[in-house]
Amino acid sequence: MDKLFVGFAHIGYQQIIMYAIGGLLIYFAIKKEYEPMLLLPIGFSTILVNLPLSAVLEYEGTPGVLKILFDAGIQTELFPVLIFIAVGAMIDFTPLLANPKMLFFGAAAQFGIFATIVIALLVGADSLKVASAIGIIGAADGPTAIFVASKFAQKYLGPITVAAYSYMSLVPIVQPPVIRLLTTKEERMIRMEYRDVKVPKPVKILFPIFVTIIAGIIAPISVPLVGLLMFGNLIRESGVLERLSKAAQNELANIVTILLGITIGSTMVAEDFLQPMTLVILLGGLGAFIFDTAGGVLFAKFLNLFLKKKVNPMVGAAGISAFPMSARVIQKMAQKEDPSNFILMHAVSANVAGQLGSIIAGGLILALVPLLAG
Repeated sequence: MDKLFVGFAHIGYQQIIMYAIGGLLIYFAIKKEYEPMLLLPIGFSTILVNLPLSAVLEYEGTPGVLKILFDAGIQTELFPVLIFIAVGAMIDFTPLLANPKMLFFGAAAQFGIFATIVIALLVGADSLKVASAIGIIGAADGPTAIFVASKFAQKYLGPITVAAYSYMSLVPIVQPPVIRLLTTKEERMIRMEYRDVKVPKPVKILFPIFVTIIAGIIAPISVPLVGLLMFGNLIRESGVLERLSKAAQNELANIVTILLGITIGSTMVAEDFLQPMTLVILLGGLGAFIFDTAGGVLFAKFLNLFLKKKVNPMVGAAGISAFPMSARVIQKMAQKEDPSNFILMHAVSANVAGQLGSIIAGGLILALVPLLAG
């Protein structure tokens, strides 16, 4: 009988706090609809792993179900790269191919990643690798954040993932104040001409192949990220694998997302989560997100010093990876200033470029940080 109620003796205030955090994530997922496909399983898994003597991680010396999933899917990097296949199958690069200069905005909007790495080191990050894992949150690209964290900061995988997906879902709240702070009303009302350019099918097919080759030559360690994203896109654009494309967008994405979420939640054990570094991660991730938004806006304003046909600076903010949410936010802000202003396609182009930019930035971090860290 004593064994039946032994759990009560192992419940402390830390576990209760984690139950509240798990419940809060579930609340945000259901009530606010903030990234529900990931925050809900992460929240529930947080409760699971903090139950006293929980058997989901280990039972009588044998790995539990969540430990098995973690070792098979996160330690091996399998789950994040499978997600990239699904994401690649969902992305239409046509707006970017029709307006390739938007690639520069996808690059400029990654500024916050590198600025945050420096700041994270100054405020207490354990190492350059941990600071890099915090900085990548600013890309607003959950799978890339998970991939980099699994390499450089596995101990902090839980809070980094929660921060990455939480800030992705808060794009409509975080981006507008930053944009308004850095732009004038006249700048937000700038109109941009858009021409509907028909992109030939061979170009759409060759694009993922060439991007994979170029990225693989520049940063070989980025191939699992870029390569499988482009593979998913090639499935989509080939036109002969419609069933596989739909399976990648639906069944694969749904199954891996469930497994990824509940496995990430298994890292949120009270002893690891409730520490000062978690606060550094949450604040650093928010800072990275703000800096990335600002970097894109300021880059557009810089270009306007030399351009006859001005760019609406808000388009630069869409260079993050939160697709298509950021593009929609930019269009909504433009129409608030001028109901007849339509810059959605430009914002979508920058947003798609941000998808590539975040992955390439992640690849560069994975390649360069080990060299700099010695």
